This record gives sequence, C-alpha cells and structure tokens, in this order.
Amino acid sequence: MKKLISLGLLFISLVPVKGSAEEIIQKGEVLKLERCVEIGLKRQPNIIAAQSTAEVSRFRIGESKSNYYPQINWTSGYNRASSLSFTTSSGGAVTITPALTGPLDQFTNSAALSQNIYDFGRTSTQVSIANLNYDSSRFDFRNVSEQVVQNIQQAYYAVLQAKRNLDVNIDTVKQYALHLEQAKGFYEVGTKPKFDVIQAEVNLSNAKLNLIKAENDLKIAKVNLNNAMGVPAAPDYSVEDNLSFKKYEITLEDALAKAYENRPDLQSIIAKRKAGEFSIDSAKANYYPFLTGNATYTWAGARFDQYDNGWNVGALLTFPVFSGFLTKYQVEEARANLNVLKANEESVRQTVILDVQQAYLNLVQAEESIPTAELGVRQAQENMDIVNGRYAAGVGNPIEVTDAEVSLANAKLSYIQALYQDKVAQANIEKAMGLR
Repeated sequence: MKKLISLGLLFISLVPVKGSAEEIIQKGEVLKLERCVEIGLKRQPNIIAAQSTAEVSRFRIGESKSNYYPQINWTSGYNRASSLSFTTSSGGAVTITPALTGPLDQFTNSAALSQNIYDFGRTSTQVSIANLNYDSSRFDFRNVSEQVVQNIQQAYYAVLQAKRNLDVNIDTVKQYALHLEQAKGFYEVGTKPKFDVIQAEVNLSNAKLNLIKAENDLKIAKVNLNNAMGVPAAPDYSVEDNLSFKKYEITLEDALAKAYENRPDLQSIIAKRKAGEFSIDSAKANYYPFLTGNATYTWAGARFDQYDNGWNVGALLTFPVFSGFLTKYQVEEARANLNVLKANEESVRQTVILDVQQAYLNLVQAEESIPTAELGVRQAQENMDIVNGRYAAGVGNPIEVTDAEVSLANAKLSYIQALYQDKVAQANIEKAMGLR
C-alpha cells in the first residue's frame, strides 16, 4: 500500500479532472486498488474543497507581504463651474443679473506614494503567521486526502468481500439443487420419504433468497465505492481481487514513532500553535510606533497645457499613546488562543496514541483470526464430503446434509470476513500512522 503515495498525491499536482465518469472509467474496465485511489484523489469533492482552502491560505501570504511594498495611488479630477454677477445699487438693494462670469474649467491630477519604513515587526510577524497557516492548511489537505484513500480502500475491499460472498451463495444454491435431485431420485425409487424432497426444496428456496440478498449487497458495495471515488455515475466495471492474506510487519513502538512523525492532523495543529505564538508578538507590536514615508506630486490648471504643479516629500512617525486598553486585551486574547491551541495539540497527540493502539490491536486480531477461519473451512468441507457420501449411499438423512451445508457456507463467509477485516486493519493502521 505504501506505493500509493506515488499516485499524484503532491499538493500542486492535484488538478480536478473534467469530463464525465464514463470518460474516466471505461465500461467493463478492471480496476485495481491503485487506479481507484487515483480516480478518487482527482474527483472526490472533499479533495477539491481542501485543495482550494489551502490555496486561499497561500494567497494570504501574498496579502501579508503587500505591506513590504510601496502603495501608489493616482487621483484625477475635473470641475466645471460658473458664477452669477452681483450689482449693488446706491440704496443698498442687490440686483442679480442673469449674466455669467464663467464657466471655468479646473483639471487636477495627483500621484501619491506611501512606503512602510519600519513597523517594529508588524509585517514580518504577519508573514510568518500566514506561512504557518498555509502549512497547516496543506497538512489539513493531506489529512483529507488520506481519509479519502482510507474510504476508497474500505469500499474496495467491501466489494471484494461481497463478490466472494456471492460466489459462496452461488455454490450453495448449486449444492442444494444437486441435493434436491438426489432426494427426488431416492423418493422415486422408494428408498427415501417425501420429507427429504420437501426439506431439500425448502433449503433450495432459502439458498436462492440468500443469493438474491448477496447480489444486492454487491450492487450496494459498488455504489459505495463509486461514491468514495467521487464518480457516482460510473459505468459498469469490475475490480481486481487481491483479497489474500499477507502479514503486515510492524511493532506498536514503530507504529507510534511513525505516527508522531507523519500524522498530518498533528502537524497541522503544531503549525497552528506556532502561528498562535507569533500572534502574541503581532499583538504586542501595536505598543510600538511605526514609521512611514510619503511623497506627493500634484498638478492642476484650467487646461492641460496650462497648469501649475507642486510636490512634497516627508516621513510620518505614528506613536500609539492610548487606545483604550485595546492592545492590552488583544495580547491577552492572543495568549488565551495560544492556550487553546496547546490544549488541542495535546488532545491530538492523545488521539494519535489511541488510533495507533486500536489499529494495531485490530490488526493483530485480524491476522490471528485468518488461520483459524481457514482451518474451519477445511474442516467444514471435509464434514460436507462425508455427509454427502453418506446420503448418496442411502444411509444419511437430510438434516445432516442441511447442517453440513450451512456449516460450510458459514465457514467460507467467516473466512472471507477475516480476509476483509485484515485488509481493512492494514489500511486503518497506515491511516493511523499517516502513511499511504
């Protein structure tokens, strides 16, 4: 399973695939597990959402860096105005004449430049926080990817289990059909009673009902796999059967060490905690002044070819004297948020331990169950052969045959279940360790 990491899991290389499910999966195609994972990592909506979220964090790094660069603004204006002429008579009365003294045109253009010179680490701290948040979002993206892989693995193995269960039920129907023919033959020659025929018919009917259920279980398992891959409208296909036992070599100590090193949710919360530490410095920076340089050039006039101009250059030092204790509370808020992040980090570490321990114990149980389940199949098959021989010789009874057939079917289903649980346990411990 570790080779699954080579299936385009790098963040930048994941590009949503356009087109219908039929264009991605060909009708009748045989899909391997690696192929299913590849499809899911390209089509699953959760993957696309997590990738876009990480992209948002990446763009915020550029936003925080913008204060390093000069800010340039251009302003242009145009005014056209006119005024009425006023005449005052000797008696003090005012006469307004309808004549205009204008109109007058006024053009104004201005270019202003502002540059942050020194802000006591405000900008650099915000850039550091943005970088750490981006790291956290990338780990979150990886965590979503690993969850998608795990879901696909479980759904894939569920399809294999359902397919093998269907085969068992098909064989059971054939066995009961054969037994019915034998019972009819014995009844016709008078060596067996009618009860044997009726019992065989009942067993065959029940087996057919179980077969119908097994067929539906396989269809549902495929629907779940389609959903896990993000292609609910996939055409009909088959999957490669790799439901075979292979011991997974790992110790609990090694599993815990790998989990601490690789778990993306742990790496994400660590990055958030580091960002929380920088947030305290960012809040404290509001206690200090910041120095800004500025320059302005303006020209204005009644015509573009007749204008006056002027400029100014200067620096502005802004010192926060009193802000109503705003900065004090911002620093305390940042410290409280940091305490929350530290507690969350410890919680994730404990979750990592729990996940690894549970996954490891389930893996051990699954591996120990397989030899026992395999032995059960051999014993049930041997018993079935003996009972069939006895019945064919005319010394057995239908109850023995029924019990033997049920025992054999259950033993086969238990063995398939043990293989499925082992594969799922392997997938779960790799997820618990943060590996693919």
